[in-house]
Amino acid sequence: MNRLALFDCDGTLVDSQHVICDAMESAFAKHRLTPPSRSDTRRVVGLSLIEAMAALLPEADRGTHVRLADDYKLAFQDLRRQGAILEPLFEGIVDLVDQLDAAGWMLGVATGKSDKGLAHCLDQHGLKGRFVTLQTADRHPSKPHPSMVYEAMADAGAGPATTVMIGDTSFDMLMGKSAGVYCVGVDWGYHHPDELWAAGADEVVGQTQSITRIMEKWS
Repeated sequence: MNRLALFDCDGTLVDSQHVICDAMESAFAKHRLTPPSRSDTRRVVGLSLIEAMAALLPEADRGTHVRLADDYKLAFQDLRRQGAILEPLFEGIVDLVDQLDAAGWMLGVATGKSDKGLAHCLDQHGLKGRFVTLQTADRHPSKPHPSMVYEAMADAGAGPATTVMIGDTSFDMLMGKSAGVYCVGVDWGYHHPDELWAAGADEVVGQTQSITRIMEKWS
């Protein structure tokens, strides 16, 4: 059975909070709605767009949530055309990917991004070819539903006992635990470590080197 290291993207691999907040504010402004605080926007990173809008504006109907999600996508596309998409890798990510790859791990991504958004992000950093499975919101229910983890394991020829979910939000931990996999939370993203523990994290780390050491359990 292959070993799979499955990463979240936003808040785990890359720090995308600024462009996400910019696009969210643009979408709300288009509907003449008071935009959420940046803190509230960061809280929903990882959810699929319609679910994120529902969390930010629970009093609105689903039609409004859908329109806001569509306008968020348009705002994001406008920012991309302007060359304003800044999603820097967190420190140590490239080394971590190299080390896990060298140790024989299959690598994957499970993200609330779209296929196009994830491809652009990974291409920007020269990482797309490093992952054997890419699971996005385009083809799955929103996190914390475990669908993305199940599909990633099938792609990689891995099982729950040999899969590790690595993410920065409670949605990632809940998704991973629902699929029966080992869950590692990272504290450099958008949810507090206490929330990661409460959502079932098996470990919470503050640096990428700690992930490398944890993965030695499966060597």
